[in-house]
Amino acid sequence: MTSSHAAGAALPEESRLLTRLPLPPQPPQRIASEAEALETAHRLAAQFHAGAATRDRERRLPWDEIEQYSASGLGTITVPQAYGGLGASYETLAQVFAILCAADPSLGQIPQNHFAIVQAVADMGSEAQKQRWFADVLAGHRFGNAGPERKARAAQVQLATVRLEREPGGGLYLSGTRFYSTGAAFAHWVPLRAEDEAGRAVLVRVRRDAPGLRVYDDWDAFGQRTTASGSVVLARVPVAEDDVVPVWRFAHTPTLSGPVSQLIQASIDAGIAQAALRDALDFVRDKSRPWIDAGVASASADPHIVQEVGQLQIAVDAAHAVLLEAARTLDALARQPVDAQASARASVAVAEAKILTTEAALQASEQLFALAGSAASRAAHHLDRHWRNARVHTLHDPVRWKYHLLGNYRLNGALPRRHQWN
Repeated sequence: MTSSHAAGAALPEESRLLTRLPLPPQPPQRIASEAEALETAHRLAAQFHAGAATRDRERRLPWDEIEQYSASGLGTITVPQAYGGLGASYETLAQVFAILCAADPSLGQIPQNHFAIVQAVADMGSEAQKQRWFADVLAGHRFGNAGPERKARAAQVQLATVRLEREPGGGLYLSGTRFYSTGAAFAHWVPLRAEDEAGRAVLVRVRRDAPGLRVYDDWDAFGQRTTASGSVVLARVPVAEDDVVPVWRFAHTPTLSGPVSQLIQASIDAGIAQAALRDALDFVRDKSRPWIDAGVASASADPHIVQEVGQLQIAVDAAHAVLLEAARTLDALARQPVDAQASARASVAVAEAKILTTEAALQASEQLFALAGSAASRAAHHLDRHWRNARVHTLHDPVRWKYHLLGNYRLNGALPRRHQWN
């Protein structure tokens, strides 16, 4: 490890450096009920949907939309009631993500790590950290993320590429590089996993405007194009003692942090599936021509299309239903102390949802074109974004391992490994 980056990690081009910072945090609207949270999500979704295709086409980062999101108060809904928050259920959280991602899944994905950090602090933070970090959320602060380094060997996805070190005078600082940093560009705080001087895992948050912290707009995937999930480089970034959570102490403590993170990922895919099906139905009704041999006046009367729409609707609805069932399972488990069996049940429930939402998103975004016909492939309609978004986001973690997790649990009683991907 050098003082500025991990050994062997390629530094991003300086031309991609993001010099724009988010607006200072402002106290958001206080959401008083879960019903109000859902109403707020629907209202924002209607606004975000209008510009989603243009933002994707032009790869325009949603700076203004993120500020609207923060002002709405949705970022505060899972702060526990004991700390002044709504303490919304996981079912409501899943619904909020699905609603927003059906409007714009790139924009909807950006807050994923904010909620994952809120959960991690609830599970592993000290009392003082809970009070301070949750107060920041209620005051309008956004958490981002600095994810795993893309150059790390595949077998070591959790390989530490950021080190927390101590100055001779006692001060702490971070150095290293990270990628897949969804939300970092728009955040007020950038939390990340690092390794302390003893080689132990810690969760650290640093201010977005801290000296030595640089965020790069070098995310160039063909889908989820405006999440700004690019590089973060830390060059001796100062860290406060109370902004370090010693997660190594909880290495053998069962929590719901991993299942909650995966529930959010499944909710994003559910939203993508719903968006693809919605646009397919609209196109078939309004623009598609019936096939010459169908003998009908409109594509929507073609019996083959009618049947295929029914099959696709079942897949999308089933995925959404199992998603909410998994969320309710997490809600029930959270009302009691979480032991190894409870953590396993949570991971299994969410794995089932993740399998179905992955398949529904891919199926709906692909079948959209089979249903709508060749006209739907024209660039002017920009319908390819659904498949691109589904294909990229469902790569977040391989669904084949969800099947393995589920089968190994049901057949052999094997408890899933506990980490953020389970």
